Amino acid sequence: MTRLLGALIAGGRSSRFGSDKALACWRGKPLIDHAADALRPHVEALVVCGRAHGGLTMLADRPAPDMGPLGGLNAALHHARANGFDAVLTVGCDTPLLPDTLAGRLSAAASGAACLSNLPVIGRWPAALADRLDAFLAEDRKHSIRAWAAEAGAEVIEGIDLPNVNRPEDLAVLTGQNWYE
Repeated sequence: MTRLLGALIAGGRSSRFGSDKALACWRGKPLIDHAADALRPHVEALVVCGRAHGGLTMLADRPAPDMGPLGGLNAALHHARANGFDAVLTVGCDTPLLPDTLAGRLSAAASGAACLSNLPVIGRWPAALADRLDAFLAEDRKHSIRAWAAEAGAEVIEGIDLPNVNRPEDLAVLTGQNWYE
């Protein structure tokens, strides 16, 4: 049985949102709590990367803060490897709803690594990639999640449209649609 660690990527600056979007309320609770609730059924354990929140195990971004989602992913990969997990399922704190089929679609990737085409922070990453991501982040190059996905040989999954909150008006769009509930 594959041991899967869930990682909430939550260390961003929320510059487009204008305030801490992880704590923005939707349906009476913070977005980060919705994301945690959506991820929890798919994983054995859950951590939050880049901040402390709600009693979850907190992982500091690695190798340093302000590295974007890759700092959180790197911390999660190393934590997963050190604690006997096979892979990490990542979700941004600004993605409060996930379809039930998401983990299965990502797990079906032949390489073991997969991410969504429109939201590559949502992905499945083998823990064995930890040292490779360290090396990638040490190089003088673009450190985007898309560039990492290409470097890692991740399968890019098309056709999964998920709500993502980057600006305050995105909350209104989120409320006005019937997503996966």
